[in-house]
Amino acid sequence: MEHPDIFTSYLRLSQHMSQLFRAHFGRLDLTFPQALVLTALGDGDPVPISTLAERTGSANSTVSGIVDRLEKLGLAKRERSELDRRVIYVSATQRYAELKQKASTDVGGYFDSLLHDMSGEDRNLIATALGKLDAALAQAEGKER
Repeated sequence: MEHPDIFTSYLRLSQHMSQLFRAHFGRLDLTFPQALVLTALGDGDPVPISTLAERTGSANSTVSGIVDRLEKLGLAKRERSELDRRVIYVSATQRYAELKQKASTDVGGYFDSLLHDMSGEDRNLIATALGKLDAALAQAEGKER
């Protein structure tokens, strides 16, 4: 049985997703990384930058730069922990809640809407395959260190 070129498929998938997300969130004057950080913040309690970095798969410094821009846009705010002054918490603002309502979705919801026409079985197959790929790459990454 011939296997598809996984790397080429991954690259094409990444390009399609980037274009779709850029078009959707660009209408809201947000970059995809900004929308991703805002989605990771959610509507809940303030979150440490390190937690945002974990949730988005980014470095702390990258997330910090994105939060800088979100603060300038009035969509996020930073607060220093009263218990440990080294910890910075980030939360979404009311302005983001209004923007999210205007968009009627966040990153995860938009992605789900893109897959809406696929069967549940196909979505499960993709989720399983991506989970296996993620695990294999994480294992390889562990060996590289």
